[in-house]
Formats: sequence, C-alpha cells, structure tokens
Amino acid sequence: MKLICIRHTKVAVPAGICYGQTDVPLAQSYPAEQLAVLQQLPEGKFDAVFSSPLQRCRLLAGDLFAANEIILDDRLKELDFGDWENRSWDEISQTSKAKAWFEDFVSVKCPNGEAFTDLMNRTAAFLDELRLKDYARVAIVTHGGILRSLDCLLKRTAPLDAFQTKFDFGQVVSFNLETGVA
Repeated sequence: MKLICIRHTKVAVPAGICYGQTDVPLAQSYPAEQLAVLQQLPEGKFDAVFSSPLQRCRLLAGDLFAANEIILDDRLKELDFGDWENRSWDEISQTSKAKAWFEDFVSVKCPNGEAFTDLMNRTAAFLDELRLKDYARVAIVTHGGILRSLDCLLKRTAPLDAFQTKFDFGQVVSFNLETGVA
C-alpha cells in the first residue's frame, strides 16, 4: 500500500511558540501554499483520505481532496505537549522538566502530555488498522511529528534520530506500508 503523506501548511502562530495539539489557524499564505501542495501530489485516485482533525490539516485535506470523504482520526494529531502548549520554547527550555525531555524526548513525557513513544504507539495502531484494508493508495494529511513517527516505523529510523530528517510545511512524502521505502 502506497501512503502519500502531506504535512499541513504554515500556521498563524508566532515563531518559537509550542502549539502541538492546539487547534491553531492556517497562515494568510495558505491559498498559495495549498496550490503548491496540490502540484506535488501524484496524479490518480486515492482509495481513502485520512486527516488529523485539527483544522490546519482538516481544511487542507478538504481542499486537496474535495471529491473524497475525509476520514478524521485522532491518532494522526501532533504530539501532545501538555502544559507547554501555547508557551514559548524559550520559556519552556529553562525548566528542569524541559531539560529532561530534551535529553530523552523518546521516553520522557511532556508535563501532562506525551513522549515520542506515545506518538509512535498511536501511529503504529493507525498503521495496524490500515494494514487490514484493501487499499492501494492512501492520502494522509497530518503533522511533522507523525511524519517523523512514520519514518521511524516504516523506514526504521532510530527514534533518537527522528529529528535528523526535516519535514517542511506543505511537504509531500511517500511511504510504502509493506517495504517502508517510497
């Protein structure tokens, strides 16, 4: 099964703010960015279209795949940063909890939030359910954290190296559910 994954476009949030699962709006540049994403998509039909329910993904999915039913799935949400949501990374990084998280984001949870392993477990559960379907091509509109998780789960990137691969806003990435490679 071919997975065509799309990271949402830029958001209307000041640089340096942690927003994770906060439902933030899209940036004013959205119309041009949406067209740029559309040009990256491979031609042909999709058997299913999944999206994070957060508006930055849901709206993009609706615009890109207007002819398809959009299946919203909470497991495709970004990492839950808990108490850090809507705070500046500069402020967050000064705390002892943040220092512990930065040293081991894979297994240390954000205060009242998730660790990267939690995100990977959500993503793995989504993939396990997807494997039961008879789809050839699926579109997934989601977040950078989920793309990193897919990279770890399908391409066997070590979780500690998850942030070595950059996933830009509006980037389209392909995975093969069986082999991991595009």
